Amino acid sequence: MTTLHLVRHGQSEWNLAGRLQGQAPGIPLTGLGHEQAAAAALSLDGVPAVALYSSDLLRARQTASPVAERLGLPVRVDARLREQGHGQLEGFPTRQLLEAAPYDFADPDAHAPGGESTRDVHRRMAAVLTDCLERHRGRHVVLVGHGDAIRAGLAWLNGHPADRIPWLTVPNGSVHVFRTGPE
Repeated sequence: MTTLHLVRHGQSEWNLAGRLQGQAPGIPLTGLGHEQAAAAALSLDGVPAVALYSSDLLRARQTASPVAERLGLPVRVDARLREQGHGQLEGFPTRQLLEAAPYDFADPDAHAPGGESTRDVHRRMAAVLTDCLERHRGRHVVLVGHGDAIRAGLAWLNGHPADRIPWLTVPNGSVHVFRTGPE
């Protein structure tokens, strides 16, 4: 059986400020975010993981660091694990954007200027997860990423197309486990 452990990064400074992060690269974790990363690492203690992948964005790499230390694995950075790109909207207050609704967030093909659609993220996550499942068949793998990317990845893993991604709460520092294949 192949087991994927998908970890969302800990709270970042922009999570705390309520700003849309997307693929903004240099946003660090808060103190609480570092605690959440340590807790995620502790929850993975004893998992016989053979590989640890992380988004290249700072908040994910900072979360992957205590996981790597706990599991004794190097961090393999993979930009395909990035959050959904929101282009020109990144950095704006999330509440303001939701109220102004600059595009139909429910449309899987809609996107902000310079950003990605939900379908794009679904496709990107399908590619990275397919690679992991093939490369590490029958083993445990840890992937550190972002809320919307994890949501899209779990949808793909569970057979949901991009236009039917179920809503799933993905809290900062959470670990979501997906198993597939024969036991």
